[in-house]
Amino acid sequence: MKTVKKDVRVAGIAAVAAMLALAGCDSMKAKDASPPMAVEKTATAINPTPMPNATPAPMPAAMPAAAPMMLSGAQEVPPNPSTASGKSMIMIGADKSVTGSVEVMGMTPTMAHIHEAAKGQNGPVIVPFTKTGANTFAPAPGAKLTDAQYASYMAGNLYINVHSATYPGGEVRMQLWPAK
Repeated sequence: MKTVKKDVRVAGIAAVAAMLALAGCDSMKAKDASPPMAVEKTATAINPTPMPNATPAPMPAAMPAAAPMMLSGAQEVPPNPSTASGKSMIMIGADKSVTGSVEVMGMTPTMAHIHEAAKGQNGPVIVPFTKTGANTFAPAPGAKLTDAQYASYMAGNLYINVHSATYPGGEVRMQLWPAK
């Protein structure tokens, strides 16, 4: 009998773990989806029971610019011979929010930003990043694009670059493109 109880407990724990893993996908369900389920464990069965008032808040839709995207000196304007590189996990939400991070390797970064300009051109800083680690940067909490900047993003006319003392105009760069 102890083995049966253990098996039921293990099955119950596995069911709870699976439900928690799937809970992260809850924001992708239709609005009329059923509420999340709680699990009652008994010695003989696992009984799902609806949990009233437990619907998680929906996450805002985010449009990653292909994740991760790589930064390089070859993409700078003008291109430079730096062997440094970087990866961007920056996301632009449908609500125009800017989240994520940028990490660089092979350089000592001094600052990073999102600029507004087409590929092959330089433009003004529109979203400054904060240094969050020796080689990482992130936009400030609550950072948002204006309507015009968001239109530029949708057209592929925003870029990220990371500066250094060696290349004060920017050592590595990449153009931001919305996911398709």
